[in-house]
Amino acid sequence: MSATPGRHASGSHMLQNIDWVTILLYFLLVGLGWMNIYAAVYSPDNVVNIMSFDINSGKQLVWIAASLILIIVLLVVDYKVYEHLAYPIYGAIILLLLVTLAVAKPIAGSRSWLDLGGGIRLQPAELAKFATALAASKFLSTVNLRQQNFADQMKLAAITLLPPAIIILQNETGSALVFAAFILAYFREGISPLILIIGGSVAAVFILTLLVPKLYLILAITVLLALATWLDYRLLRRYKTMMALWVLVVGMIFSVDFFVNNVLQPHQQNRIKALINPEADPLGFGWNVTQSKIAIGSGGFWGKGFLEGTQTKFDFVPEQSTDFIFCTIGEEQGWVGSTVLIGLFMFLMIRVVMVAERQKSVFGRAYGYCVASIIFFHFLVNVGMTIGLAPVVGIPLPFFSYGGSSLWSFTILLFILIAIDANRSQDLAR
Repeated sequence: MSATPGRHASGSHMLQNIDWVTILLYFLLVGLGWMNIYAAVYSPDNVVNIMSFDINSGKQLVWIAASLILIIVLLVVDYKVYEHLAYPIYGAIILLLLVTLAVAKPIAGSRSWLDLGGGIRLQPAELAKFATALAASKFLSTVNLRQQNFADQMKLAAITLLPPAIIILQNETGSALVFAAFILAYFREGISPLILIIGGSVAAVFILTLLVPKLYLILAITVLLALATWLDYRLLRRYKTMMALWVLVVGMIFSVDFFVNNVLQPHQQNRIKALINPEADPLGFGWNVTQSKIAIGSGGFWGKGFLEGTQTKFDFVPEQSTDFIFCTIGEEQGWVGSTVLIGLFMFLMIRVVMVAERQKSVFGRAYGYCVASIIFFHFLVNVGMTIGLAPVVGIPLPFFSYGGSSLWSFTILLFILIAIDANRSQDLAR
């Protein structure tokens, strides 16, 4: 008889401690996303009800309803299951990725979708994000990265890099890039900042090589190294290291062209060209970015009004209900609406970080930072590519873009954290 009151007390305790602010932000973003998915497919010449299953907004409503059931399950399940079964869940998703690679039919050159029948498709690459977050957090709860143990770092790297390696084989590079966001969470848990510095430097040199003449860039690198040596004379004692660093950077500068022209596929080369100079081929590789910026710019300060976007209505922007959903906000709600949406995402990410910091367990904190990092990466790249500041890599806007796999992935990712957070005081008692 005593077990029943205990369960009731536990459920009551969870409801009292649940983070309703984060849940409210979730439903705000999902609701706004649903309305803008309708705006993206709305046609004044053929008005269809927003809940019609013949258009994307009606189909998305089904996924939203299924997400509500999923949320209840995620909150009802014992929160300790997520930590105890982290590795089996990760293994199951890895197996699913391999099965997808083997049996999926090519869609737009990618073998990343499983056909479940009835017009329903699932993209396991989306589910790999929360599975990797669970496995990485489980591993981080058993080691101390601050001790800079090389073997532990290699194990963590293997956990993180295995899913994107399979996803790249599926020819879904955009989804694979998201896993780079995990490094931000690992930095919080004590991984060497040198990894962040090296990664950021490599990315900066790669981008600058595409924008600046090689001679100018080499001169700039040489001046910077000379200035650093002059400011800190102790670097003179490491002149061999400095020379090796200079040779390495120069070698990378001269290898970028080879990498772009001989390693990347044609569509990936076009994405880089569109990022550098979309006006060079406005009717070809620059079309998406050019039309996206026109749509956002045409919205002005207040926007044209809900369902009044002309760029949207005449289908100038491809994939507007998925990858380029932010254009709809920019055109119809203007600078004000765009700022409000960005503010909501910023609030959500700050809130997730706050939730992560108040966790009593390393697993909970690490998982919270993984959630924040993934949402941040998606938000940054998706908004960036619509305004020409990031390459077009097919990354959806979290909770907002059309797509069941994406919505489910982010719902699972966020509500596992909410479940862990609601029971954080029990972690202290363990």
